[in-house]
Amino acid sequence: MAVPSQVTTNGSHARPEPEKSRSTKSFWREFPFLLILAFVLAFLVKTFLFQAFFIPSGSMENTLAVGDRVLVNKAVYHTRPIERGDIVVFDGLDSFAPEFTVVEPGNPIQRAMSWMGQLIGLAAPDERDFVKRVIGVGGDHVVCCDAQGRVTVNGVPLNETAELFPGNAPSDVPFDITVPDGKLFVMGDHRGASSDSRAHLGDPGGGFVPVDRVIGRAFVIVWPLKHAQILPIPETYTQPALARSGT
Repeated sequence: MAVPSQVTTNGSHARPEPEKSRSTKSFWREFPFLLILAFVLAFLVKTFLFQAFFIPSGSMENTLAVGDRVLVNKAVYHTRPIERGDIVVFDGLDSFAPEFTVVEPGNPIQRAMSWMGQLIGLAAPDERDFVKRVIGVGGDHVVCCDAQGRVTVNGVPLNETAELFPGNAPSDVPFDITVPDGKLFVMGDHRGASSDSRAHLGDPGGGFVPVDRVIGRAFVIVWPLKHAQILPIPETYTQPALARSGT
């Protein structure tokens, strides 16, 4: 038996709406919800877990090159303390001078696009965000330099040959400091091009970074693929003797 076609109000016959057409309409009805859900998930991930970070300057060369994208673990310091040798991203507001300038987006749409770009590491970060290597933690006695020109921590020399930018000395600036509790002493691997703790020794904050200003640990380069690699803590920063109280 033939199935009758749909009858319209004027008695004429009309074909049933195609399944594909109904699916398309259903998708567009659900699309706003899916978009909101994606933004909420992205916000939660960025706020509490991981964030891609665009490297805007050469202060960490050759470990991190300009344009590299690193993934920052924002939860790791809830499970362990910040360690010497960690590469950290931190908010340098009121303590560090910007190393680059960001042009603020002019309207809400541009600001939203900039936020999304920062989330996935395609846009430059906030100019107050910095990426440096932790040299000293609270209680450490950090000195530059010993007779061989090396930075020492608690009297133990650091062998930073593999990390430093080729041709750079461990520091051209002499210093002898003790890191206060709850603070960090940080430097870039490109010591000749890094405005780091050394550049603020005479400032009110002494060039130290408050631990609560740390956003997270950069643990892997994810882009470009030819630079992709894990960012481990070099062995020189994990020497057991470094754990001694400052001398």
